[in-house]
Amino acid sequence: TIELMDATSLRVGQRDPEAPADLRELAVEQHAALLVEFQEESDDALAERMRTAPEVLGALPLVAPAELSADPARRAALWHIRKGLFTLVAGNRPSGTTALLEDIAVPVERLYATCTRLIELFDEHGYEDSVIFGHAKDGNIHFMLNERFGDPASLARYERFTEDMVELVLGQGGTLKAEHGTGRIMAPFVRRQYGDELYEVMREVKALVDPAGLLNPGVLLTDDPDAHVRDLKLAPTVETEVDRCVECGYCEPVCPSRDLTLTPRERIVLRREMERAEQAGDTALLARLRKEYGYDGVDTCAVDGMCQTACPVLINTGDLVRRLRAEHQNPVAQAGWKAAAASWGVVSRVGGIALTVADAVPPALPRLATDAARAVLGADTVPRYSAELPAGGRARRRVASETPAAVYFSSCTTTMFGPADGGDGVAESFLRLCERAGVGLVSPPDLPSLCCGTPWKSKGLTEGYAVMKAKVAASLVEATRGGELPVVCDASSCTEGLEVLLEAAGEHGIRVVDAVAFVASEVLPKLPEGERIASVTVHPTCSSTRLGIDGALRTVAAAVAEEVVVPDDWGCCAFAGDRGMLHPELTASATAPEAASAARARSEAHASLNRTCELGMTRATGEPYRHILELLDEATAPSRS
Repeated sequence: TIELMDATSLRVGQRDPEAPADLRELAVEQHAALLVEFQEESDDALAERMRTAPEVLGALPLVAPAELSADPARRAALWHIRKGLFTLVAGNRPSGTTALLEDIAVPVERLYATCTRLIELFDEHGYEDSVIFGHAKDGNIHFMLNERFGDPASLARYERFTEDMVELVLGQGGTLKAEHGTGRIMAPFVRRQYGDELYEVMREVKALVDPAGLLNPGVLLTDDPDAHVRDLKLAPTVETEVDRCVECGYCEPVCPSRDLTLTPRERIVLRREMERAEQAGDTALLARLRKEYGYDGVDTCAVDGMCQTACPVLINTGDLVRRLRAEHQNPVAQAGWKAAAASWGVVSRVGGIALTVADAVPPALPRLATDAARAVLGADTVPRYSAELPAGGRARRRVASETPAAVYFSSCTTTMFGPADGGDGVAESFLRLCERAGVGLVSPPDLPSLCCGTPWKSKGLTEGYAVMKAKVAASLVEATRGGELPVVCDASSCTEGLEVLLEAAGEHGIRVVDAVAFVASEVLPKLPEGERIASVTVHPTCSSTRLGIDGALRTVAAAVAEEVVVPDDWGCCAFAGDRGMLHPELTASATAPEAASAARARSEAHASLNRTCELGMTRATGEPYRHILELLDEATAPSRS
């Protein structure tokens, strides 16, 4: 592999926070870079290649000696820059512009002249930050530019540039498209590249397989010389959270609502359609889109952030949805949830007691009661009771070791939702594991009244979130001795919620660690080897993925069971706090593929690392999902180990 990056590519790459130090420190002028990678079928062949390569590389006019490395981290860092160019350019384009990626190839010996002239064309036509990168070994390069296609003057500029670019490539004996196919933009120039005779052969073949002209008309072959500047897809400015979207669709496979309502890409596309309808004065279309968007775009978004893990420009569509929810919250709800934040210890206990009462009566009664309330107050306001919900949990227990290694912030979900049958919950298990390993813990004195803030933030309840943020930040500053001790939380979504809350409060010095990661690194090595069960199926969560602790989950699970099963098609369960109770159809749709895989695995036990996700997976599979630390506690208990 020989990958080319021009000077602008290098300057853009320097903006990446993960750029290697030698790239960041380079004073880029008219440099270019070649990313060279050798692969062979055997160690001996690779060794011979490595022996002869320095002679070739040494003949190049380099700013620093060429260094070939077999370090996978170094390799990943360099490839990250090369593969991240599209992300960096597209993600930083001016709002309202479209990122256009083109793909050309010329004979290798003409690559330098082509790139040189292409850079001149960028300057002549006023395209800034237009990068050239690609596969130099094959004479195949890509270039990117940003254009405001809705502006007539900009569109005319693009038309002039395209004409000059076509002349350049064809003049160098090249092809206007290489590995990405022709498409609409280059369709008017296919005849010019291949000539009349071959073009007519293409038309005859097309007529044979598609006599009615139904298949992608005008995409590959067209008689319209202006097809490349007609019907262009625009990207009007809508919201700062999502304006960077290039509509690639990488987010769609990981979205829990993809099979029910909308994907993140579709949520953004519809926001742009609303803006276009408003600009065009199409009030009927705008009204219909707004009405349908309430349920499809806002109510059924899990705001789990999984879209960001797949997005090349790092968009979290949940940020948009949370803001939209905040804008549509009524004053009564804001006031009520603000009061709840001020008295959260009482409110969470009342919630737990209500579930205990519901669990003691026939399930049809609380189900009918919540259905009636939903009919009056709305499905997005009142959670729906279902039979698999447990009784309420216990009040959070505070601990006070004289030599603490961490501050223990047990989740309030353990108060509202009791443990699965056969256990006494993650909080008790975590405390026993730490005691068994001789690891001391301390809790904030006002723990029962504290929460990570996610219930408020996810619903757009800004006033209540502000109250809870202030309480938690003040409490944890004191409990951690100003950040000296880490904070450990026993629910992955709450761990992430605490990170976000403390960052919003400006308390960057407090480190938050999930209990599973803490046990994997600080507790498990000090525990006796337990008696492992045959198999366990584990459900990673959106939060554990975003926190980067799925490896710790597997480590702990491996201490519990001989075989650890992570379904290939696992995804966010979309329970999302109470979202799965407000819209059960969302969780049912999101968990269907994973539930089928879990059933095929037939594991002895099922586990996760977040209580509400455990409830969602229990509902989906009919199997009791428990916190993985509960299983570890049982496996390493003195009576078993």
